[in-house]
Amino acid sequence: MPHELEVVALTVDLPEYGLRAGDIGSVVLEHGSNGYEVEFTTISGETIAVVSLKEKDVRAIGPGEIACTRRVA
Repeated sequence: MPHELEVVALTVDLPEYGLRAGDIGSVVLEHGSNGYEVEFTTISGETIAVVSLKEKDVRAIGPGEIACTRRVA
């Protein structure tokens, strides 16, 4: 269970926000057992979206993972 300011990865696509499973965001607010508010940014720090997500929609990022890049619309 991630906490505020932790980095998480999406487990689902969110096409309405231009986000895909695997995209990385930061938890900015915990909604208790109801999920999280997660901010997704470009590498340069421009906010793409701040989204309310359920716990099943994100996962913690662990050792042995590598980040990758893609262009956003």
